[in-house]
Amino acid sequence: MSQYLVVTVMGADRTGSVSSLTKLASECGCNIVDSRMAIFGLEFTMIMLLKGSAKAINQIESKIPAVALKRELITMMKRTSGYTLQNVTDHYLVEYAGVDQPGILKAITAFFATRNIDISSLKSEIDPENDQTRAVIRIGLTAETPIEELEKDYFELCEQIDVQGTITKCNSNLI
Repeated sequence: MSQYLVVTVMGADRTGSVSSLTKLASECGCNIVDSRMAIFGLEFTMIMLLKGSAKAINQIESKIPAVALKRELITMMKRTSGYTLQNVTDHYLVEYAGVDQPGILKAITAFFATRNIDISSLKSEIDPENDQTRAVIRIGLTAETPIEELEKDYFELCEQIDVQGTITKCNSNLI
């Protein structure tokens, strides 16, 4: 029976960190089911969902600290279950852009939370040179969620917080 482990890694952005971690996963017999990686300032961060036998998961749990120490990385691990299929019928890409001001991302994420819509991925950034903010958010909707009403309410929110917004249907929730 397969087991799952979520691994979060953070540290200085150095060439080879991703390679070291993916090599270790492979050597331990784990499969990387899902992963995300980003650079924030001078810091590298990565999160992976690993799948493997009990032996493979135990092995990687015991070996990650040594790799992290060698590469000067901070790690956190948590056992989890695999994917839970949700009753999602359609995937959407939600975007906004405008002049940066405090509270925009809070308002957007609260908009979805109050409607019980899970955010599957989110990328936001601010361009400090021109004080512009932009975000790309992926959501999945069930058949019970009327997209027309959601779009209307979202565009009203965008107008209230003075950003331009779009909602576009996409093929899947993958980046």
